[in-house]
Amino acid sequence: MTSTLTTPKLTFEEYLSYNDGTDNHYELEDGALILMNPPIGLHAIILTFLSNILLNEINRLQFPWIPLQLVGVRTSVRRSRLPDLCIVPLEQMQPYLNVSAVLESGVLLAVEVVSPDSIKRDYRFKRAEYASFGIPEYWIVDPAEQKITILQLVDGLYEGQEYRGSDRIESQIFPELALTLDQVLQV
Repeated sequence: MTSTLTTPKLTFEEYLSYNDGTDNHYELEDGALILMNPPIGLHAIILTFLSNILLNEINRLQFPWIPLQLVGVRTSVRRSRLPDLCIVPLEQMQPYLNVSAVLESGVLLAVEVVSPDSIKRDYRFKRAEYASFGIPEYWIVDPAEQKITILQLVDGLYEGQEYRGSDRIESQIFPELALTLDQVLQV
């Protein structure tokens, strides 16, 4: 007889206080911890570029928003995602200054950079979860496919537009943004 080691499912509250003694980051998916691998170099460069561009636009327009990485988004009772980048009103962060930052409302934009191990999660699962959470805009940056998909929430579902090369990206959250995929992928 063989014994099987099972990992117990966590409640959302247990997830918020989970600490395995490492610097690992996890998403919560139906009570199971999903390890998020550190990004590859290109992924990190894209995120830094986008964070800087969006912060410049926020500052230029004097919006009371902030771009954040490693902030959780609770998408259902037993699910929490870690968008690669999200834009939130600064006031939304006040309750989380001294506790785990897993937002339960107020995210304006979520950005995911697709990695080989996150294709299905970014295009299918997170798309559905972010829509049900009510995030007005979701960007999927796909370096391998050389495209960025901008999804905008319409009547509870996302409608998407793909941009390639030198196409000017159109965002409802940042309507004056002058940005192309070529600029995002420039390394």
